[in-house]
Parts: sequence; C-alpha cells; structure tokens
Amino acid sequence: MSEIISNRSELLFLYDIENANPNGDPLNENRPRFDTESSTILVSDVRLKRTIRDYWYEYKGFNGQGDSQDIFVRETTYEDGDKEYIKDGKRRAKDFQEQANIILDKCIDIRVFGGVIPLSNASITYIGPVQFQMGKSLNKTEIVEEQGTGAFAASDKKMQATFRTEYKIPYAVIGFNGVINEKSAQYSKMNEEDKALLIEGIWEGTKNLISRSKFGQAPLFLLTIDYTEPFYIGNLRQRLKLDCGEKNEMQIRSTNDFKLDVTELVEVLKANKEKIAALSLNTDSRLTMVNKGQIITNLSKDEL
Repeated sequence: MSEIISNRSELLFLYDIENANPNGDPLNENRPRFDTESSTILVSDVRLKRTIRDYWYEYKGFNGQGDSQDIFVRETTYEDGDKEYIKDGKRRAKDFQEQANIILDKCIDIRVFGGVIPLSNASITYIGPVQFQMGKSLNKTEIVEEQGTGAFAASDKKMQATFRTEYKIPYAVIGFNGVINEKSAQYSKMNEEDKALLIEGIWEGTKNLISRSKFGQAPLFLLTIDYTEPFYIGNLRQRLKLDCGEKNEMQIRSTNDFKLDVTELVEVLKANKEKIAALSLNTDSRLTMVNKGQIITNLSKDEL
C-alpha cells in the first residue's frame, strides 16, 4: 500500500447540469435545493460523496469480493428465514468482525471520508481527511415545474393514469470547495493511492452518474493544490465568476454562453505561491477560461 497522506491539499471542482435535478430535497417534494435569497442552486457534500462512492463500487469494482477494496457505506442485505432485510450499521460492522483495523484496511470510503463505526458495545468515529463545503451554483437560475402522466393507474379499476410532477433547473454551473487534511489522514490511514482514486472518482463519477434525474451533468474544472505546510487558502469557489458578456446569467444554457473568469483565483494563488508545492488542473474542452480578459488554457505553478 502507498504512503499515508503527509501534505495538505485543496480541491476546487465545477460541473454543469442542464435540464435536470442536481440534488433533490426529499422533505420538499424532491425539489432542487435552492437558496431563495441569491436564486442559486445548492448541492450537499453528501451528494458528491455518494457520487464518488458509487463510482468506486460500480466502475472500480470495490465490492469486497476476494482481495478487492470495499465501500462500507452502501446498501447490503441479510436473510432471515425466507425474507431479505437491509443491514443496519452494526450488522455491517460485523462483516469486518467489528475490527476497526480491518475496516480501515478494506474500506476506502472510511479512510477518505471518515464515518461512525457502530460496534456492539460502543462506536468509533473517524473524522474524514476529505471534507467538502456545500456546493453552490456560480450563476442564478430558477426551478422549473413539469407535469406528466404515469404508466399505471393509482389503483385497480381506475380510468385514468396517475399524474406526476418533476422539478428541474434549466442550467447551472455548480462549484465545490474541498480540503484533504493530512492530520486526519494519520488516523484514518488515507494514502496517496486513495487520493488518486478520489480525484478520479470526482471527475469520472460525475460523468458516469447517468440516472434520469442527473443525466445532463458533466465535469468542467477540477483543480488540486498541494501545499508545503499545514495551510490552505479557502473559499476558492467564491473567487470565480462567470463572464456572460451581454447575456443575463439567468439566460445561460451552455458553456457557449459564458467564460470562466479565474482572475481573482490566479491572484490569490500568486500571493501564496511559496506555500504551494504543486498545482494540477483537469478541464473539459468545452470550457473557456479567462484571466484579466485574456484566454488561458491551463494553471500551473510555473505560470504563477
């Protein structure tokens, strides 16, 4: 296994979504989470973590079979008589003999995101090295209500099919701030290989989240900053702007309608250049970035 994380890192991730629901609120008719004061979309950190977990499980094969890594926080079942039930946390912990060292060795999501391990007589809590701030759209948008009909009747001998209501947003660019804390990694045992799988999971997981409510979202921008000391800049998403030209931000519908203005981000990176060990950037070819009005194609430490 590779070395435990020893340096702090900061993450800035953007993705766009078109005519879909990025994060429905089950307590509000599954409407997209929405900040009414700023007319912006909100996406919970839990949604992003689930995207990454699902990618690890479905595309990397982390299902605990054989020598494979596993995902601790996922739905598993057990049989009792002729019925099948979903396991609770304590039953899940018993899959690993209730041994914390086995869970940390086998379960990448606990090493990366932390979690509460419920045991028979107590519980163990690991603070995850990777923490994300709640995601928020860079542009104002609105919630669109769509009506439709279902395929079946509400009950037997009904003449009409059921009605359904869906809630979507026309378009949004959503940004997440994140930090990888090397101090917590010493306890959870998150290693450099886990970090690489995290970066892959953020990008590829978002791209491969092809459900009915999420189809229409794609990764745009993923910046990883590795620091030389226990430090991070913070609020990176808040230093980005969408340059929409003559369009109102409510009118944008694709990357063709704006440029990503990274001027303020570049300035703060330059101001902290001596504390930065490395920069790594992944962008979608659809995205156009500008710094002080000039188009740029990359961000690297040498160019700061």
